[in-house]
Amino acid sequence: MSTTGAEDGFNEPDSMIAANRIPNILPHERVFPIQIGCELFKLSGASISSDAPSYFSQYFRCQLKEADEQGQDPASAIRTLYIDRDPIIFRDISLHLQGYHVQPRDSTHFVRLFADAQFYHLPKLVSQLYEESIFTTVGGVQFRIPRDLFSDPGNSPNFFTLGFAAFFTSPGGDLFPGLDRDGLLRPPSIVPPSVEGRSPEVFAQLLHLLRGYPVHIRNEEHRAELLRDCRYFNFKGVEQRLIPHAIVFNLARGKEEIVVRLRDILKSGISVAGEPTAGDPFMGWVNYARPYVDAKGYELVLEVDGESTRLRYGTRSGYGGGGGGGVMHARAEFFGEMRVRMTKLLDVIANKLNLPPTQQLMGLLMAQGEGESPSPSPGNTPLSEDLVKVVIDSDSSVVLDGKPWAPSAEEEDLWGGGHIDSSLMSRKRRRAEEGQGGEEEWIVRRGQWRLRIQGTRNGKAAVECCLVVVKLDVYSSERARNAQRPFLGV
Repeated sequence: MSTTGAEDGFNEPDSMIAANRIPNILPHERVFPIQIGCELFKLSGASISSDAPSYFSQYFRCQLKEADEQGQDPASAIRTLYIDRDPIIFRDISLHLQGYHVQPRDSTHFVRLFADAQFYHLPKLVSQLYEESIFTTVGGVQFRIPRDLFSDPGNSPNFFTLGFAAFFTSPGGDLFPGLDRDGLLRPPSIVPPSVEGRSPEVFAQLLHLLRGYPVHIRNEEHRAELLRDCRYFNFKGVEQRLIPHAIVFNLARGKEEIVVRLRDILKSGISVAGEPTAGDPFMGWVNYARPYVDAKGYELVLEVDGESTRLRYGTRSGYGGGGGGGVMHARAEFFGEMRVRMTKLLDVIANKLNLPPTQQLMGLLMAQGEGESPSPSPGNTPLSEDLVKVVIDSDSSVVLDGKPWAPSAEEEDLWGGGHIDSSLMSRKRRRAEEGQGGEEEWIVRRGQWRLRIQGTRNGKAAVECCLVVVKLDVYSSERARNAQRPFLGV
């Protein structure tokens, strides 16, 4: 009893049959000779037509057309096509034309196969190679990188998509634009992608992160190595995952918080969450979301280290309307790189609040345009004076000279706005003239601050930004600093 193809389950869908059907560009049964280097290949018209139009199909079609016009026998009119190329690479191309799947073996094989596929105008092979992994060598070690690793917007464009753009352009693009192939025996050479002077071990860990796996950070030196190469290869998304940070839920405040260092803040992650109260309709807190990583913003706890902050706090006589009394005040002064970064941060926050720039900021921008470089200051922004307002409340944790510090009962009254005689203040490092109150200076070794937006009556704008102390490690004198200075090698 005979069976049909449908009964045996061998019938192919019409779409698959159409996709596998070889176009009738050259006579399928005729054999065409191609000399590659010292090796002669004989391919059928069906094989050549399977990936056409191509360099080969055009060459032999012209010969067949010329023979037909002159009434010649096609068998005798067909001449051997000679190309001075590597026959080993063409063996893989001939296998592709015969219907086999060809996969690159290494970076050298990939670029040679890629260049020849482009040169011969083999559209199917070119499309296949554009979907293959990219081979590259980093520090003498070869890597095979799936293309979809670079599809994330946070990690593309990067060193590879920009530096080796020929391998990342669309399949319809021409690898050799403007190249005249008529009579050309060989295409220009392509160098395999290679990166010297970088660590292959670090790059392997970055690829591990790109694939979505975590990497154990052994120490800060290890983190610095990963971040350095992230910035070199322009993997911005991976960099944001690697920067020191902590995301926790603060049950006492009922909010999720993110702790980030000032040097790692990017302006695209800044936002302001309003929390208006009856007493202050402008109240709000600065939030932050790591670009390319976090889907939402968290309340920002800003960490500033490197002994770049001086905190001045004390009393001001007559402040708030009292006669000989005073109220507590605190201001932070930033130095060096952190001064510049804090100024930029306050300027970004002001832009988020749609505040107009101050005259000082406009003058600074004009001076920079004239070639001068005046030092930026928080006072150039509409949210602060040169010394940024600081709030130390009962929840603030302060370690002074290696010991926990808390304000005295009298000082707590002053923080609350009460009025007492300034002589009740203890440990004043510097006093003004009698009746003018006193100030103490602390050098902040490391500090964590929240950024609060609040209304003000006497500021440059309707609102100001103040730093609310979360945690401080400070010292009050050079002697206290020297006491905590470590010896080398200890």
